[in-house]
Amino acid sequence: MGDVPTPERHPSDQSAPAEGRSGPDPAAMRRQYQHDGLAEGGLAEDPFRQFARWFQEAGEAGVAEPNAMVLSTADAAGVPSSRTVLLKGYDPRGFVFYTNYGSRKGVELAANPYASLLFPWIGLARQVVIGGRVEKVGRDETAAYFRTRPHGSRLGAWASEQSSPVAGREVLERRYAELAARYPEGEGVPVPPFWGGYRVVPSTVEFWQGRANRLHDRLRYVADGEGWRVERLCP
Repeated sequence: MGDVPTPERHPSDQSAPAEGRSGPDPAAMRRQYQHDGLAEGGLAEDPFRQFARWFQEAGEAGVAEPNAMVLSTADAAGVPSSRTVLLKGYDPRGFVFYTNYGSRKGVELAANPYASLLFPWIGLARQVVIGGRVEKVGRDETAAYFRTRPHGSRLGAWASEQSSPVAGREVLERRYAELAARYPEGEGVPVPPFWGGYRVVPSTVEFWQGRANRLHDRLRYVADGEGWRVERLCP
């Protein structure tokens, strides 16, 4: 594995902000990536094994919350939205996260059951981009995961009408306190009927490795019948 990206000096780095703008100039921010490359011969035979390899390396490298991923969905009209969620499981069936079915992402997935996931492992100059259809996780699997959550998180799933307007923080705190009194620590909390898992079943999985001079390596697995084919994309 190569070194962490080092800054590339540019004459405009010290320039004054443009009129009407404060802070540094984003156009002048550049880093030269010095990491090792990604070659076809070094790939695992399927994207799930390759993901497992990179996921482990991200954890070993100290990436903060390597299971954090940007989930992008779109409504029936094609208007997109994105947010960061946590990966809670993966296997050859797909990549799993949990949420409130009535949240914005839940409503959008009901209307348009396709999504994109992005793992931005910036410290390693790596990204993994996954695209595919989305299906709900079975209730037995959801219940099994729900029982592993911390007690407070289980109460929080009941207290929050996710993505709905709320009059103030005190409303959430009151709901939580009422639930904590009803289900004290050590007592089982039922799985909310409006909460559960989604599985992104990938049709494409792209592994992106930053390289010098912006000639990045982009290798994408594409579902092809019962297997996968790999294609290289221009950076």
